[in-house]
Amino acid sequence: MNAIMNWLEKYVVPVAAKIGSIRWLVALRDSFIATLPITMAGSLAVLLNAILQTYPAQWGWTGVVNAAQPLIMIDNTVSMGSLNIFAIFFAVMWGYHLASAYKVDGVAGALVSVSAFFMGINATAQVALGKKLSAGAAKILTDAGVTVSDQSITVGNAFTTGHLGSASLFTAMIFGALAMVVYIYLMKKDISIKMPDTVPPAVSKAFVSLIPAIAALYVISIVNYLFTWGTGQVFGDWLSEMIQAPLLHAGQSAGMVLLVTFLVQLLWFFGIHGSSVLQPVLDSIWQTSQLANIAALQNHDPLPYKWVRGSWDAFAWYGGAGGTIILLIAILWVSKRADEKTVAKLAFVPGLFNINEPVMFGLPVVLNAIYFIPFLLAPLVNTAVAYVVTMLGWVAPVQIAVPWITPPILDAWMATNFDFRAIILAVFNMIVAFFIWLPFVMASSRMQNEELTE
Repeated sequence: MNAIMNWLEKYVVPVAAKIGSIRWLVALRDSFIATLPITMAGSLAVLLNAILQTYPAQWGWTGVVNAAQPLIMIDNTVSMGSLNIFAIFFAVMWGYHLASAYKVDGVAGALVSVSAFFMGINATAQVALGKKLSAGAAKILTDAGVTVSDQSITVGNAFTTGHLGSASLFTAMIFGALAMVVYIYLMKKDISIKMPDTVPPAVSKAFVSLIPAIAALYVISIVNYLFTWGTGQVFGDWLSEMIQAPLLHAGQSAGMVLLVTFLVQLLWFFGIHGSSVLQPVLDSIWQTSQLANIAALQNHDPLPYKWVRGSWDAFAWYGGAGGTIILLIAILWVSKRADEKTVAKLAFVPGLFNINEPVMFGLPVVLNAIYFIPFLLAPLVNTAVAYVVTMLGWVAPVQIAVPWITPPILDAWMATNFDFRAIILAVFNMIVAFFIWLPFVMASSRMQNEELTE
């Protein structure tokens, strides 16, 4: 065991630490974190509408639905201004954090990034028709510049919320990144317009970023033009079809889900915040999937994804990565070690709200050889069980983003849109994790007793 740990500490941990410090990945992580208020507001609106509209409608309580219409409309407006245009908020934060990482003007960087995003998405809106339009109606629309067919109408120079939500996140990432490469390079080369000292600082600052911003946007426009000319598709549409959709589909495979679970646990064991290091991957794939599920729930459409970012929190990472709240319960129940019991008592309440640093570094779990196996194994087993059960449809997929401090079991119930079966699965997984942790907690207790005897 010591040989394995030494090898991992020598070869794996330094690589993980370097990856976690890459400025582009840090900026990507911070961009998703910065949009958390928007995600939570939109998720709350969807959750309230499920309570006020979806369930009452299913139960035939039309009076409740009618009475709640003002609140439902308010929730719909919140959703429209948050989750439905989520990619815009991400593009702003992506440009800001990238520019800030290289110590250039972050506000201008945010504007460049969001402008590049709009250049990369389809600027036409298509509306399906329930029936063929009359000749008179079709002529009026055609004269107004609308393209009319038997099944739909197409309006040019118009963005739809379908192109502004989570479906366009990869476009925001790639076009934003390309624009920021040009912008940051020119800013670092000091290719800018210098104003006299008498000019107000706000005006002078705007002129400094003028040439880099213009150059970046023209580069994006040229790239987009050449791409559309060569492929016949807008870049955003092509990316969604050829890259984003297959990648999100691959994120539904058991192999990828378990691999990410293992890597998060492995990094955490060596004191590296695994969830933070891998957050660019977790958010790019599974957070995008979760946002798509939330949008589908809002629109009363079938959920497109079974395993999303919140699935780990609901069914595996109880009390934080590693499911450490279960370790605390096991210690309080069977351990005879005074030191571990003291830490467990202090760490239990924070653990209920998924704050596990006190147990990770206070017990500690980090670099504690006796807890290496259960720390890796329990979340892997929990994830595997939850994955199978969810894929079989025995428990509803996670479809609502709940605050990360939501206690275990309650998290699973709320995140699955109040599916009572999620409570059963969460409790079952916690019991399984308890019996995985139990022999190692008892072994730790015996080890101290033997040391005291000697």
